[in-house]
Amino acid sequence: MMKDPAYPAARAVAPTVEAYFVRHRAEARHRGELHVAPIPDAATIEAIIDAAFWASLRREEDYIPKISLAFLTPEESVHPLIFERPLPLAAGALTKVAPAVERAGIHLGVSRDGDDLCVWGTTRTIPMVCFVLEVAAPGLLVIKHHRGEESGKFVNVAVLEGDQIKIVDEHASSLPDCPALLTSLLGFDSPASWSTAANAVDSVNLLVQLAVSMRAHGRGGSLLVVPAGGDAWRESIVRPIPYAVWPAFSELAALARETPDDSRRRGWQEALVRAIDAIAGLTAVDGAAVMTAEYDLLAFGAKIARRKGWPQVEHVTMTEPIEGGVAALMDPAQLGGTRHLSAAQFVQDQRDAIALVASQDRHFTVFAWSPCETMVHAHRVETLLL
Repeated sequence: MMKDPAYPAARAVAPTVEAYFVRHRAEARHRGELHVAPIPDAATIEAIIDAAFWASLRREEDYIPKISLAFLTPEESVHPLIFERPLPLAAGALTKVAPAVERAGIHLGVSRDGDDLCVWGTTRTIPMVCFVLEVAAPGLLVIKHHRGEESGKFVNVAVLEGDQIKIVDEHASSLPDCPALLTSLLGFDSPASWSTAANAVDSVNLLVQLAVSMRAHGRGGSLLVVPAGGDAWRESIVRPIPYAVWPAFSELAALARETPDDSRRRGWQEALVRAIDAIAGLTAVDGAAVMTAEYDLLAFGAKIARRKGWPQVEHVTMTEPIEGGVAALMDPAQLGGTRHLSAAQFVQDQRDAIALVASQDRHFTVFAWSPCETMVHAHRVETLLL
């Protein structure tokens, strides 16, 4: 059987990824975490990436393979499904088994079998700082790890798309004026949130989950997050609002205030996901959804207008939280058209608000006012949401 050629990006990124996992495993141990995953070496990381990349370019009955590979042994999982005969870590084998594991939360377990790597089965549970490689689309791979909580977004480490490599900048959240949403997406500066013992509400950042759900519906959309208890935001909205909500829709706000005990935790999490998806779905309607910082929904389909007496936004600073990324000064329309331009105008006029904007091409931008730069800062964060 002819072997696929080597994928150059796999070899290029493997040493950096190994160093990342070695460092974060040591930090987890230092914090007293006991159930921490083993660390693959650079050669193992390269082999896993290589096999996944070539599998992503194949088809199984015209379907695009979408798989998640996790490096761990069956003993390090809970209730693993173990194959009687392990599969080789090869593109052909991964493509064949992909239809069985394409649903979210299922990982193919990879470990060493002597000198070779094999796929031993599947698992739904993985330990903290476990190396995970997800095939998101043909030629698009995401390296990530689990933060430790029972649910919630994984931490993205690197994104590979063709010959392009993006390493997430761990220190991006230490920059001045960094929005809390970006800090939560990065996940590096909050070790307490990685603990399974953390309070259920504290361990789930609702804006992160809303961003993920907005991006997932694929229609594009805007969500304006405004201060609770104030009406100044209405000065930047065309009236009447087509879909104003009265009284405010407070299901998500009520769930966010709950502290469920263990017997109610699963039901609470399921209700939370439904409420998040319901609000994220409203952003697909033309216009913007408006929600308070306490998660009360006030309107959707709202048209943004420049606030009376305020200047038109002309430029924004755009950054992406990846290593080697540089800030760029640009016209907000260059980020994605009228939706981005109106969101930037809203944040310039309402400086205590933020705007989350999903494009139809799955790009995602968080607009926030930067007092240090005295202008709107556009944070491109789709690398963190994959």
